[in-house]
Amino acid sequence: MARVATNLFDNMPDALAEEQFDVLIESGHVRIERIVSRGHASPEGFWYDQPHDEWVLLLRGRAAVEFEKPPQTVEMGPGDSTHIAAHERHRVAWTSPDEPTVWLAIHFPATAREQTAQDGT
Repeated sequence: MARVATNLFDNMPDALAEEQFDVLIESGHVRIERIVSRGHASPEGFWYDQPHDEWVLLLRGRAAVEFEKPPQTVEMGPGDSTHIAAHERHRVAWTSPDEPTVWLAIHFPATAREQTAQDGT
């Protein structure tokens, strides 16, 4: 079977009513997604509260992630990443309205982070 390279920037939608979430790979307790936003933000007063950790990398566009406690807004551009711990309430404050904002999100168990800290690595 011949291997074929795929490109995360292929099949970019021109317009989106909602953010687009594409699962790229899922195995066991790890899920890797491509998220495409175009001027999207979390609804006012809505907070994500996930039971797992998430690491996000912004590949294209601009965005801001707002954290509830302590209150903080992290602005992101291409190449910027942030780790969101399990149950760390957060929301998307804004994304670029005039271009696609492309995120790579990796979801993994909180125990992986805790185990790494215990191992000292």
